[in-house]
Amino acid sequence: MASETTAKVATNAITKGDVLGAARVAGIQAAKRTSDLFPYCYPVLVGQVSINFTIGDDCVEVEANVEAFDRTGVEMEAMAACAIAALTVYDMCKSSDRSMSIGELQLWEKSGGRSGSWRRADDGATAPSV
Repeated sequence: MASETTAKVATNAITKGDVLGAARVAGIQAAKRTSDLFPYCYPVLVGQVSINFTIGDDCVEVEANVEAFDRTGVEMEAMAACAIAALTVYDMCKSSDRSMSIGELQLWEKSGGRSGSWRRADDGATAPSV
């Protein structure tokens, strides 16, 4: 996004209101409703969702952490939370900057479920965690 837009987000000066607050709520809702969005995702009782933002010079990074004690992992819930939070940032800021883009949605780490634990390697390649 334009650096002017990022500055408005950081100072809560976007006319629609609190961008990061709205994006946080939207991300949490997305994590809780993931099975309604993706046909083959099992409904999971989500225990905890945290959405964190890092404001850069020309970007807002979104990170989600989702925890559940269930038969499956919650990586789709975390990725849905990030995607919807990012789309909410776009929606809230589009009157200031329509040239924004959303990119690089990726899983960083997962534990639990049938496939066990996994962590992204530092070089961007995938590798199982130990």
